[in-house]
Amino acid sequence: MTKALILISHGHFSEELKKSTEMIMGPQENIHTVGLLPEEGPEEFEEKLLQTIDGLDEFVVLADLMGGTPCNVAGQLLMKGYRYDLYAGMNMPMVVGFINSCLIGESIDLKSFGAENIHRVNDLLVMSDDEDE
Repeated sequence: MTKALILISHGHFSEELKKSTEMIMGPQENIHTVGLLPEEGPEEFEEKLLQTIDGLDEFVVLADLMGGTPCNVAGQLLMKGYRYDLYAGMNMPMVVGFINSCLIGESIDLKSFGAENIHRVNDLLVMSDDEDE
């Protein structure tokens, strides 16, 4: 059984992140999305999240923003006894890293992987120019 990934966010960010990742990695059946829409509150979001996790044995949840409603609701479920890893501050490298870790059957530190893949490109270009001289 493949571990599932659930992306949660404000608005449609999680859906679009999944679509963008699929442009690179191909279709991903084990990635699910739950977005908090403007007309919804925490209760509606919790209901959607619970429907999504129903029947999943092993999964990881990535949230867009620490302290936001999606992350807070997922955190409250942890306090109620649900068991999963919850990360806030999701980015595409984290999703790609998750997919790759499933493909090769090895675990990955999603937090480190996501952070290590944040770069100020200007600095990299300057380093490249220095090496060319």
